[in-house]
Amino acid sequence: MRFDLPDLGLFRHVVEAGSITQGARRANLALAAASTRIRNMEHTLGAALLVRSRLGVVPTQAGRTLLQHARAILAEAERLREDLGAYAGGLAGQIRVLSNTNALTEFLPEALSSFLAAHPQVSVDLEERLSDEIVGLIAEGVADLGIIAGTVDAASLETFPFRKDRFVLVVARDHPLAKRTNTAFAQVLDYDFVGLDRSSALQRFLADKAARVGQPLRLRIQLRSFDAVCRMVECNVGIGIVPETTAHRVSRSMAIAVVALADAWALRDLTICVRRLRDLPPYARRLVEHLRAGA
Repeated sequence: MRFDLPDLGLFRHVVEAGSITQGARRANLALAAASTRIRNMEHTLGAALLVRSRLGVVPTQAGRTLLQHARAILAEAERLREDLGAYAGGLAGQIRVLSNTNALTEFLPEALSSFLAAHPQVSVDLEERLSDEIVGLIAEGVADLGIIAGTVDAASLETFPFRKDRFVLVVARDHPLAKRTNTAFAQVLDYDFVGLDRSSALQRFLADKAARVGQPLRLRIQLRSFDAVCRMVECNVGIGIVPETTAHRVSRSMAIAVVALADAWALRDLTICVRRLRDLPPYARRLVEHLRAGA
């Protein structure tokens, strides 16, 4: 039985994405080439690795065993690459980071740009996820580190403070809610909302909170950035929920009012989480140190 590193990397991507199509995209392979590789792996092993359906793929028991070993082998390969990279002029490798929407849009761009400028041979694979999903994925070894909301239970992981922020309601200055100093999320669900794209972790989080109250989130339009949300709010398309840092930054140039949210979940203590700091490759540990330094 002979599987090379690209085979193992592809298989990991496919299982983590739950789709051969998405896994092929992550591995920078054509779908046909990825499918052929997976079939060849199954032929070599003599057993099915994936259960395929219209909804995607899930690993068989053999596939789960392979995934566990693939992650360990790929992690060791990354460590080898980093150790040898020191002889070629410095750190070299890729860091896999998972982040919730708040940290990804407001804090990570600046923090990562300064880190990458100082480490030109290191790359970062950054993916947006819900905080509770991130905890499980870090525990499984899917990524090196995650940025999560402090309200999520991460007792099985090592955690470090990152940033503090809170979600606020933004409305047009002539909106009926503009005169309020604070409100609860449940009290504004009768209004139309401007939100983020459906794939956004924050949008899924807010939709779940609305469903628990027993009301749907009335979305008029969905956009790809908090700044765009605020611009639509300014035009009275609807109301929006954005990080306080965003709201105060854009309020200097947009005619919006900021209303505090009384809900406990609105306060965001953002936290770095890892499985074990000492087990990370040196360049990943340096990123954790870099992010903690700015806390």
